[in-house]
Amino acid sequence: MTELLKSSCEACNADAPVLMDNEIKELLSQIPSWKVFKDDNLKKIICSYVFLNYKDSLNFLNKVADLAEKEDHHPEIILEWGKVTVIWWSHKIRGLHKNDFICASKTDALFDNKD
Repeated sequence: MTELLKSSCEACNADAPVLMDNEIKELLSQIPSWKVFKDDNLKKIICSYVFLNYKDSLNFLNKVADLAEKEDHHPEIILEWGKVTVIWWSHKIRGLHKNDFICASKTDALFDNKD
């Protein structure tokens, strides 16, 4: 179990620093299926999960939504037939925070433990 998976999100204030590139690289090494991308000049992390049908995709989306509520940290989630794409970033600081990587790790765990 990674350290990220054992962690919980912390309250993130608008003046919290965004992660530096070396910090992002280190945290990404713990969640290798995730990629960093820029959207509107904001760094975000993204991962897509593949399912055999729409119902399984929807069930996973609901699990991610429950995780977001529990951690009080909310991603963008895109639902398609057989696919769910999750995008984490910290809205308040307009970039990446450790919370995003914690939630990404927990999202992977939800997928790995699917029924």
